[in-house]
Amino acid sequence: MRFKMDHIVLNVENMDEMAKFYWQILQLQPERLDEYRAGRAPFPSVRVNKDTIIDLFPKEAWARNGQRKTGPGNLNHFCLSMAKSEWDRLLEMLKVNSIPVESGPVKRYGAHGTGTSVYFRDPDGNQIEARYYAVEDAADHQLLGS
Repeated sequence: MRFKMDHIVLNVENMDEMAKFYWQILQLQPERLDEYRAGRAPFPSVRVNKDTIIDLFPKEAWARNGQRKTGPGNLNHFCLSMAKSEWDRLLEMLKVNSIPVESGPVKRYGAHGTGTSVYFRDPDGNQIEARYYAVEDAADHQLLGS
């Protein structure tokens, strides 16, 4: 069987902080943000690529059924891959916004072989791995969704 990552769900404590991080710092395209703010959608999402989104569940969405925040305790990390030029740009955005890199750059194995990664956290403490692969030809960019 072959699968594609469809979505990741993050339970969010502070939507304003998370919005700034994912939409402004990581510069992922928001989806359903206007609908969420108008009360017509239960949560907003950010698009990673054509196949994958990250859903941002506000506290009222996960707490109403007695659920607890599962955040950093249950999510080890998720990985976003990108072209080297975008990775360099991301490192600059992290620096400008005083978001510490916890680990890396370091070589790690992933979906497309060995790449170079850094690890950092969003405002709710979820660990994010950002990586690029050394081979940057057109076929690799297509696989990475860039």
